[in-house]
Amino acid sequence: MIRAISYNLRKNSARHELVDLVSKFELDALCLQEVDTSELPTELGHLHLADSTKANRLGLAVYYNRDRFEAITTQTFALKKSLHDRLLAPAHERLIGTLLQDRQEGRSIVIASFHAAPLTALNSLRRNQIAAAHAELRTLGTESPTLMVGDYNYPLFKENLGERMTASGYDLTLSDTLTYTRYKFFRGHFDFATSVGLAISSIETLPRGNSDHMPILISADYTSVPAQK
Repeated sequence: MIRAISYNLRKNSARHELVDLVSKFELDALCLQEVDTSELPTELGHLHLADSTKANRLGLAVYYNRDRFEAITTQTFALKKSLHDRLLAPAHERLIGTLLQDRQEGRSIVIASFHAAPLTALNSLRRNQIAAAHAELRTLGTESPTLMVGDYNYPLFKENLGERMTASGYDLTLSDTLTYTRYKFFRGHFDFATSVGLAISSIETLPRGNSDHMPILISADYTSVPAQK
């Protein structure tokens, strides 16, 4: 079983909740969005910082359990920009992915934190970003199971998005309840997971903290045995 939390910190306002989240759950990974990466500690409990974005006003980061995993490589990626990005420059890198070697299972896995363009952009742009993100992550681990979690900013027409993910070989999995309820007209499952090579048994929406997003807890298993060398 692999357990990961994804959390949009709302411009870093929920950063003080991270220690409690890590101590409460036996996590293998923690993926963050809208974090001030200059304030991130190298260690959060038993989790170690793989890396974070450097060019963003609202950054991304991935932590992992160093007792179970070895970090092979981490890379950040710039995706197609929205008009909002071009005018206000809140984000240059919207994806960070880490290739990990799972010592417990004897195989590799890619864990990624993703933050799609804001609601001022069209769903078509976010679909482009998601597809591009999946393509970039394949360069990290060509045949490795992949878990991409984060803030997809995709409140409507997820059925269509799910069909597109299935056609591309990915699964889309929503959490058990809504993850964003701050505004009357923008409510829904904004935070979820897309994956390949993994069976996601559950995604639990955790209680609200200081962010306008609620953290989600993902539990997943590999769907195949590792290739023999």
